[in-house]
Amino acid sequence: MMGRINDLEAQGQAIWLDFVERKFLEEGGLGKLIDEDGVTGFTSNPSIFEKAMGHGDAYDASLAEFDRTHPDAPPIARYEALAIEDIQHGADILRPVYDRLGGKDGYASLEVSPYLADDADGTIAEAARLWHAVDRPNLMVKIPGTEAGVPAIAASTAAGININVTLLFAIEAYIKVAEAYVAGLEARVAKGEPIDHISSVASFFVSRIDSKIDAKIDALGTDEAKALRGKVAIANAKIAYQWYLDFLKSDRWQALAAKGARPQRLLWASTGTKDPAYSDVLYLDTLIGQDTVNTVPPKTLDAFRDHGSVAPTLTADVDEAKHVLAEAERLGLDLKGVTGILVEEGVIAFAKSFDDLLGSIAAKHPAAA
Repeated sequence: MMGRINDLEAQGQAIWLDFVERKFLEEGGLGKLIDEDGVTGFTSNPSIFEKAMGHGDAYDASLAEFDRTHPDAPPIARYEALAIEDIQHGADILRPVYDRLGGKDGYASLEVSPYLADDADGTIAEAARLWHAVDRPNLMVKIPGTEAGVPAIAASTAAGININVTLLFAIEAYIKVAEAYVAGLEARVAKGEPIDHISSVASFFVSRIDSKIDAKIDALGTDEAKALRGKVAIANAKIAYQWYLDFLKSDRWQALAAKGARPQRLLWASTGTKDPAYSDVLYLDTLIGQDTVNTVPPKTLDAFRDHGSVAPTLTADVDEAKHVLAEAERLGLDLKGVTGILVEEGVIAFAKSFDDLLGSIAAKHPAAA
């Protein structure tokens, strides 16, 4: 059965599921989405795992078995044992996709600890450790696009690890991580190491930007401000994609492409609509383009399957996108300040989810009883 989600492949866009949970994997939920909708990957994060592991009993048997062999393990080791099992299982389900596409897609993502967001060396070490622990070629290790994340992305890429850069909001931050990916590939070339098997995505968040900017627009209350409502995040993403297209034409990238390098695809994240005044598929309909990924919550995926629109929208109305960003600046909406705050809030939110997750896992330890 073919449908709207499958049709995105013809536009060059991959759909990943922004969700993972043990029963969902075991009961064939991911396999069904791969077979019926052409889904080609999934992402996880501390918030997703907190919901999956912290509630219910799906993980209890596996956790009890781990505790029998590791009775003194700290909560973070107990969490990792469960997370790695899920990621390995999901990666194995996706492996036929990865093989069919020659490694261009079919990825499962696992995030480094959010406690390391400002620790470059710690992130590099954890990325390598998770890479070897999961031991799947179709793993992507998620590293946040913070200042400390930039050198970690370069070093991890140079080590041959697939990286999903997360928590990107600003175009300037995206450019830094794109250049870090390229620097990592160049380091491998300098050492005579292959680069044709390495993949990366840059996860650019959208709906959270509109949530912040729209609040500023509502506070201004003018008609010219209201005309920008629900448009700034999409405009921001479109201009980031224009930078990507231009960079692919550069001599620097072409030298790597000649050696088999894969572009670091832009991935649209935070694509569930938060404002009920907007279409529930707004951030899918408007961001469809070649060599991109959209990572979608299950509810939003269901909505797009039902009433989404498929057209090459990402490269449409680019001049209008530039106008929207210029107007946002003229009106003092402070997109730069907003994106900076969003990175900080994202790190804090993931750390809070991680705290809650580790707390719930600690409560399930036999000693806690």
